[in-house]
Amino acid sequence: MTTPRVSFFYAPHTRAGGTLALFEELGVDYDLHLLSLKAGTQRAPAYLAINPMGKVPAIVHDGALVAEQPAVFIYLADLYPEKGLAPAIGDPLRGPYLRWLVFYGSCFEPAIVDRAMKREPAPPSTSPYGSWEQVYDTLVAQLATGPWLFGERFTAADVLWGTALNWTTTFQLVPEHPVIRGYIDRVLARPAMQRALAKDAGYAAQQG
Repeated sequence: MTTPRVSFFYAPHTRAGGTLALFEELGVDYDLHLLSLKAGTQRAPAYLAINPMGKVPAIVHDGALVAEQPAVFIYLADLYPEKGLAPAIGDPLRGPYLRWLVFYGSCFEPAIVDRAMKREPAPPSTSPYGSWEQVYDTLVAQLATGPWLFGERFTAADVLWGTALNWTTTFQLVPEHPVIRGYIDRVLARPAMQRALAKDAGYAAQQG
């Protein structure tokens, strides 16, 4: 049975660039729907009818919407198991893999937003991430096991974290650390990542 193609809703120079890189790593065909944040098409009724949050990335597969970046990564890597980017259920790495994909959205992003806005985190009993120092130190310790997030095993989680750390360090939202810098450089050196960066720049140029 042929797997229906995935529809990918994307805008250049956004978090959706990570999903673009994941598609390059997977090497599969998909239908691209290009949105423009400058033109506000992500808030147009046509897109809000697909994703009421008006966010990218989002995918639609076999009639189902998958939104929120970690969920998109989990779904796509599992959809193409033959590509080897997701530990299967029963693999000892499956739990850590899911943990670090979810940690990105539930801890890392809230922590960097509070830090960028110079806001104190909520009290420990209500903060979704604890403290910035906890998040940062936990991340650095995991990356230090290198070369990838799970040692020698490269997964979709590395695509997510590599692209996220690239833009967050570029905008000085995350302090550079030798471990983080080395990890970013290894991820960016991958041919799939280079192709994705070139495509993202090309789409941005098209939109002016």
